[in-house]
Amino acid sequence: MIELEGVPELIDPVMVAAFEGWNDAGDAASAAVAHLDREWKGEVFAALDAEDYYDFQVNRPTVWMDGGVRKITWPTTRLSVVRIGGEKPRDLVLVRGIEPSMRWRSFCNELLGFAHELGVEMVVILGALLGDTPHTRPVPVSGVTSDPDLARTMDLEETRYEGPTGIVGILQEACTHAGVPAVSLWAAVPHYVSQPPNPKATLALLNRLEDLIGLRIPLGELPEDARAWQLGVDQLAAEDSEVAEYVQTLEEARDTAELPEASGEAIAREFERYLRRREPGTGPGPGSGPGTGPGVATEGGDTSYLRDSTSERTRPPKPQQPGPEAVPGAEPGPQPAPESEPESASEPGSASDPASASDPDREQRTGGSAGEDAGEGDGRETKPGGDEAAGA
Repeated sequence: MIELEGVPELIDPVMVAAFEGWNDAGDAASAAVAHLDREWKGEVFAALDAEDYYDFQVNRPTVWMDGGVRKITWPTTRLSVVRIGGEKPRDLVLVRGIEPSMRWRSFCNELLGFAHELGVEMVVILGALLGDTPHTRPVPVSGVTSDPDLARTMDLEETRYEGPTGIVGILQEACTHAGVPAVSLWAAVPHYVSQPPNPKATLALLNRLEDLIGLRIPLGELPEDARAWQLGVDQLAAEDSEVAEYVQTLEEARDTAELPEASGEAIAREFERYLRRREPGTGPGPGSGPGTGPGVATEGGDTSYLRDSTSERTRPPKPQQPGPEAVPGAEPGPQPAPESEPESASEPGSASDPASASDPDREQRTGGSAGEDAGEGDGRETKPGGDEAAGA
């Protein structure tokens, strides 16, 4: 029984969800939802029972001290609501958690129960994958849906993926079967710089979300963090001739391809976003424009995490930081690819295939925890085939 006492009636609510783990390369997706929650001061109103959905040997609870009293934080999924005022108010229901270990159908049904009770009009699920994309170029973000009508009206790709999937694909299909419009947004993260945080990918997801739901999102210091991240990776790549040569190869392949970022439609969309941010009186209201807000979407951290995907050597030498879902003692290995990618993705090819940046089917090595490349442990790079999309 879902009881939502104390939760006010929402205005045209949209549910935005992200899950740490398999669908969250570089922590880009979960950091985007955390940014929204922080900038708009979301209020948590519900948390799913951790006992029902998580294996605590995989996602372990943490113990901490609060004024001399020991407390335990259990891995779970929490829901919060943000009220956005302004001339065109629209509220958000934010879902942030860890990909569940079990009972996925019950997990999705519980989230859909909240969506129904709150009158949610659309569900947007954020994801991030690793791909052969250069860090020096705009982050490719693909929007896909299982609803053909929604694909036409919102200019999205209709997914036709068949194969292994994660909680993003399961939740999207659950929404579709329940008659709730659902969209998945996927950001491609360079596989050779895969450890979190990746503020550039987080920023790209928020920009695409802003276009999708028609809200002006306060970015705070995130654009500056994204520039600093790219400069740091530039410097590290310049110190290693092999990495620098590989990045140049990716750049050349990307620049000679037909880039969505260079299309007239994309340029017009970027110009409209620029005008929205300059026009007074638009967006969620006072104090929510760019450069405002108490914090940034991701915690600061090292950028010294370049990885050679063929030799599995970290450049410069530094202990690999485990992703949020890492299992102590587990052997790293190839991971299945995330879902939710457009049918128009190119056929698999070489590592420098320009379309591979937006082709999640190629990321057998990309799907696991942030910073985990497939082929670790066996020294081989796996190159899957086929189209990946938010089905399955």
